[in-house]
Formats: sequence, C-alpha cells, structure tokens
Amino acid sequence: MRHLIRASVLRMTAYKPGEQPGVMKVVKLNTNENPYPPSPLVTKALLETDTARLRLYPDPLSNQLRRRIAKIHGCSTEQVFVGNGSDEILSLATRAFVEDTGTVGYFTPSYSLYPVLAAIRGVITKPVELGPAFEWAMAAGYASSLFFLANPNAPTGMLFPKNVVRQFCRKHPGVVVIDEAYVNFSETDCMDLALTLDNVIAVRTLSKAFSLAGIRVGYAVGPRPLIGALFKIKDSYNVNALSQRIALAALADLAHMRRNVRKIIATRKRLSAELTELDFEVFPSQANFLWVRPSWINAADLFAELKRRKIFVRHFPGPRTGEYVRITIGTDYEISRLISEIKNIRRRRIS
Repeated sequence: MRHLIRASVLRMTAYKPGEQPGVMKVVKLNTNENPYPPSPLVTKALLETDTARLRLYPDPLSNQLRRRIAKIHGCSTEQVFVGNGSDEILSLATRAFVEDTGTVGYFTPSYSLYPVLAAIRGVITKPVELGPAFEWAMAAGYASSLFFLANPNAPTGMLFPKNVVRQFCRKHPGVVVIDEAYVNFSETDCMDLALTLDNVIAVRTLSKAFSLAGIRVGYAVGPRPLIGALFKIKDSYNVNALSQRIALAALADLAHMRRNVRKIIATRKRLSAELTELDFEVFPSQANFLWVRPSWINAADLFAELKRRKIFVRHFPGPRTGEYVRITIGTDYEISRLISEIKNIRRRRIS
C-alpha cells in the first residue's frame, strides 16, 4: 500500500493539535480558546437562522463578510479573503506563492503547523532559530519564497518589534504572511504593513478574541494580486453559510470582543505575577497565554501532575521547548484552581 502514497507524505509527521478532553469537568488551558462566550448577537443570529436555506450553497466569495472586514480595516473588499479558519489561508499561501523549487521559512519555535504545510507541499524549509530568550534573530541576507511570521509568536506569546518586522518585510524578496492570530491581545499590530507593502499579507482569526474557534473562520488582508491568487485556488465553497452568518454577527459587536479581551489581559497580568512568585520564569506575553518555565519541577512532570488533577496545559517536547509549558488564560476561577494546584504540587516537591 505504501507505493500508493506520495513519498513526501510517507516521510512527514502530521500536525498534532492540543488535546480535546472528552469530558467537560476539566480546567482546559491548553488550546488558547477564549474562556468567555461570544457576543449575544451570535446567539440571536443562530436562533433566527432560516434552516430551509441550508439546502442552498453558501456565498462562495463571502461577500458580506468581506465588506464588513474591509470596513473595519479601511481597505477595499478586493483586499480581503475569508477562509475556513486561518489555517486554510496558511495552506493556500504555500500553494499560491511557492514554486515546487521554492522554500518556506519560519521562526523556530513557532506555530508547529508551518513545517507541516511545507512538508505537504514537498518543498524545502528554511527555519530560523530564535535567540536564547526567544527574541528576533534573523541572519543578514536571509531569503525564502514564503515566510510565516507569527506575531505575537506562538508558543512564546512574545511580540516582535514592529520596526524590525517592517525592515524585514521591505528587504525580503518573497511573500511574508504575518500571522496575527493573537493580535487582539497585543499592544500593536502590523495590519498597516499588509495595506502598504506589496509582499505582505496579514492573517487573522475569529477563534481567539471573538470566542468562535468552533466555526472556523479566518481572514487575510493584503495587496490585490496576492489576495486574488488565494481566490484562484481556494475550494469552491470554502466557508459554510452558518459560519459566515455567525462571523458577521460577531464582527458587528466589536465592543463585546474588546470587553472580553480586557478581562483576559487583566487575568494574564495576575497569573504572570503569581507564577513569578512561585519561582517560574515567565516570558512577556502579548497573547492570551503565558510561556513559562518552572524552576523546581521538570515541565513534563508539571504537565502530567496538572493533568492528573484535571487541569490541562500544553507541553511541547523538544530541545528548545521541553523545559516550558504554555498556559492559556482562563477565567479568574480557572486560574485560581490552577494556582492552588501548583501550590499543592510545589509544597509536596520542596517539603
């Protein structure tokens, strides 16, 4: 049977999502979901949905949604592409902007889907190792056909300086996809680069700040030629009718999203301070999670201990990441549970 499968697919390792426990009675801080519900307008849109219309295909271009996004960002509708989650857009980018002899670049550690997408295409990767404190570290003269730049980065949550990002984009000969999945929790963004530079696309998602991970809607903003290329190769009806309707409702209530974001940022600040007091190294986060290293327990052991207590965080085995855990910002109650259990574990370890 192996001869029936592409050699590059046989060689590659699939992307591994965060664990989705089958029971609800857990503190789930492992997949960067928003702990608060989406806008009430989303519930209203669902309740008012005419199910008879589900027999029809959705708008293949997501035109209403694109117009609303264009209005939010002050650009033309032709500069907006809507995808089945931002992951679809990242995948399309590897097909639209990379020749078979081309290369895909990304920082490491960063979003672990990037090398998987390159492997699916069967193209060469040019990863760039971040500095010792996970800071920007780009070699002079670096070039690739496509560079994925998560900003804020995942899994570290750190924001790269905008002036550095701008300089890189201006010099880079290929396309730069700035993956802004967590940008709503950040002090700044790079949307203006996508609206002013001819080789930059900014990609965003409704999964995080808008509490809509379950509907799979993301979008890209950028120059018309690059956005047009994505339209050429997308699936015919890539965003379903319900997702388009729900996304429209959520984007009509930016105030609700911003209130939730403010709560998450406040909890992030509290968790950072409490973990620091418990002898964790805590990295400066501009996302809805923290990247931390415990000094008194192995990170893999902490992950396992918390899981036994029905608290899920994320651990990434590996030479650069194995000493750390990533903790999604939950509700204040969930964070109190987390801190309480960490104190219990620490007490047992150092007594």
